[in-house]
Amino acid sequence: MRIIGYVLFSIITINITAQDTVSKKDIVSAAKIFDLNYTQQEIDTMYDGVKENVLLFKMMHQQTLNNSVPMSMYQNPVLPGMVLNSQQKVIKWPEVNCALPKNKKELAYYSIEQLAYLLKSKKITSVVLTQFFIDRVKQYGDTLQCMISLTEDLAMQQAKQADAEIAAGKYKGLLHGIPYGLKDLFAVKGTTTTWGAAPYKNQTIETDAYVYTCLREAGAVLIAKFTLGALAMGDYWYGGRTKNPWNLTQGSSGSSAGSASATVAGLVPFAIGTETWGSIVSPSSTCGATGLRPTFGSISRSGAMALSWSLDKVGPICRTAEDAAVVFNYIHGTDGIDPSAVNRPFNYRPSDDIKKLKIGYAKNYFDKITDTTRNEWKVLSTFKAMGVTLVPIVFPDSGVYSFNIMDAVISAEAAAAFDEFTRNNMDDQMTRQGVFDWPNTFRVARIMPAVEYVNANRHRYVLMQKVHAAMQQVDVLICPTRGSGNQSAITNLTGQPVVCVPTGFDKRMNLPTSITFIGNLYDEANILLAAKAYQQATDWHEKHPTLFN
Repeated sequence: MRIIGYVLFSIITINITAQDTVSKKDIVSAAKIFDLNYTQQEIDTMYDGVKENVLLFKMMHQQTLNNSVPMSMYQNPVLPGMVLNSQQKVIKWPEVNCALPKNKKELAYYSIEQLAYLLKSKKITSVVLTQFFIDRVKQYGDTLQCMISLTEDLAMQQAKQADAEIAAGKYKGLLHGIPYGLKDLFAVKGTTTTWGAAPYKNQTIETDAYVYTCLREAGAVLIAKFTLGALAMGDYWYGGRTKNPWNLTQGSSGSSAGSASATVAGLVPFAIGTETWGSIVSPSSTCGATGLRPTFGSISRSGAMALSWSLDKVGPICRTAEDAAVVFNYIHGTDGIDPSAVNRPFNYRPSDDIKKLKIGYAKNYFDKITDTTRNEWKVLSTFKAMGVTLVPIVFPDSGVYSFNIMDAVISAEAAAAFDEFTRNNMDDQMTRQGVFDWPNTFRVARIMPAVEYVNANRHRYVLMQKVHAAMQQVDVLICPTRGSGNQSAITNLTGQPVVCVPTGFDKRMNLPTSITFIGNLYDEANILLAAKAYQQATDWHEKHPTLFN
């Protein structure tokens, strides 16, 4: 660093005394924050180097870094020695045959496969179907506070194109003509992309996100951009708080708040969310959706707001595991822009026998749930009734994850992603300013040494090794979604794919409960098969909030 400093000083004419606003007492104070203790001689020796660093920081601060600029370092969840499948096989989707319902309102809860059959067989047009869902968004969007913008003109244009292609025999597949919604952190040309935050509520980004491009090419129809907690935290956005369709006095959780709320209320057949730490699973669990958080890097994030480059993931929020498999099939992969994204095969086998899979359960997590009448235990009983022999597994929990690696990683990266936001005092425009809200988190993160951020990621690597060792014993691991360990933080850090599905309702607030299926890296196929089997044996995914029927 001293060498770099001297080079800088030789290039620019700035007297080092310009940095004398930094005193040796400041170093003593900073050392206490960083859990360090320097002698006076060490401080005297450090002093010039610290001032040179301040100069370097000031020079960096004069340059603009757009949120879309990634780190040159990028996360890879694959450990040495892992052997990954590289061959994509043809997926044989089961044939669905259904009729138009006598009560048109029932279309709101038809599966993607049912709607696809109606469209392909010309029993309904995409224009009619799209208008039906647009009308529902108009009717209920304000009630749920789940919509930021209605893309009606774009939707009708895409629906007309889909009808023309289907009429000409150019059917593209199961998403052709199907309406859907996007979390409003994905850029789409000609629309605002607000990130749910007041400072950006008029922002336009003239590019198309990778996931939107994939869905457009599949023939899907974008009807709305849905709410997210401001800058992807929680369910509070600049316009209010997104509601839980089961109880409008409760929030939908976040940050993919609108995507989950709208899907469960039947405003769209599916929506796209993102997760950094719980932002797909939490609202899906809270609202009773099926949420797929794929393996880190399995879907390119280009055109999406960056919060944490080593943690952000894209995934579908649906009503069934089969629907999630359909959507994931069309959006997984990369455009080469996101340096962490890869092309891996998705060899989903919809008709496979669930008993062919080695399915385990996180015994140490379940043992913490002493009330064996709770829905988590009933899930295990359901699998046993299907003839599945469940393997007890000790999965990393608080004993392994003994300090909060996640906070160090996410706060440092998020603060960097929104550096100018903090430095230029744009954070003052945020509607929420609490201790745990982003403005304060970004400020606190500025007082984190780079050394500690790097070491947090080294501890993360050890965690990845431990999770990989545990998962080698099974194809699928059943684990409680909430309240019995650090599964969410752990699997987000390691990059494991998970899918959560509804399992009933809790006794206290009568809100949905859920269970999580954890998979090996890039093995979304097996966890979706397990989730599908559970949903075939139960009917919780078919329960809908009566207010929106």
